[in-house]
Amino acid sequence: MIDKPTSEPGRGKSAPPLLAAAMAAGAGVVAAVVLGGLAGCSGDASGNEPVAVASGRIAEDPDEAVRAAPDVLRRWGSSRTRTSMEMATGGTLVTIVGKGTFDYTSRQGQLSVTLPETAGMEQGPITELVVPGAVYMRNRGAGVPTDKWVRVRTARLADGNLVTGGATDPVTAADLLRGARDVRLVGTERLDGVRVRHFRGAADMLVAAGRAPDDSAKALRAAARSFTVSRVPFDVYLDENGRLRRVRQVFRFRSASGAPGVRNDVRVVSVTELFDFGSRASFSVPRSADIWNGKIVSPAASGTPGS
Repeated sequence: MIDKPTSEPGRGKSAPPLLAAAMAAGAGVVAAVVLGGLAGCSGDASGNEPVAVASGRIAEDPDEAVRAAPDVLRRWGSSRTRTSMEMATGGTLVTIVGKGTFDYTSRQGQLSVTLPETAGMEQGPITELVVPGAVYMRNRGAGVPTDKWVRVRTARLADGNLVTGGATDPVTAADLLRGARDVRLVGTERLDGVRVRHFRGAADMLVAAGRAPDDSAKALRAAARSFTVSRVPFDVYLDENGRLRRVRQVFRFRSASGAPGVRNDVRVVSVTELFDFGSRASFSVPRSADIWNGKIVSPAASGTPGS
């Protein structure tokens, strides 16, 4: 578990510009994912509650099996995770990778996110601590001292931190599946030596927000307000216990390019993989004194998620 801070940390004034830094590199494309400090209870939005699988076995109904995935994770406790985020715009392809450990009972975890070398950020991997309602980032550059953390409230991000942080963490990725609809079974496969069932469908952000815990609900509602299309196509892989092993989610938004008045469609493919269930997950939330409250220098970019 992540230890709770003894006092309320300071608030970061700007979101981490990981995607902007990566996409602005190499080809000179400026693709922002609403990177500033943006302003920004649950009830079933559809009237259909997902059915939990009390036996720990996967549900036969595809919709129910996928919707139950976040609750199954909570029962299993923790795991290690790998993430990748691939962005394509204007002929430029950039991939950001990450790895870490998450506790699904406390809904907290840590990621080490690595930008491609062409992003021009030489300080090494960026550490992200994800807690309910916020994300802490260290070694993220942009004028922030290397020994300081930046704290961002996820509900204040226009995309709810689905892509802004350079990774879709496994808690958020799973909670989005609560809004799964029109799911079909593709088939049975093997993933890292584990037999899994491959499902395909789309998740509705507002429906997911209506079923998710409060911290995710706020972030998902923020994303649904910003993305023009709130349905997110996905491929989900569940093992025989109904545990989420891999999820591929596709997001689209529009961002300003270098030319005035020109906007590009950006496709972001986020992949989150879970393995080594039961791994120890122990971290400490930064103290107030370790939070950076000074100026953050961000790339000049702007954009509105949508498609």
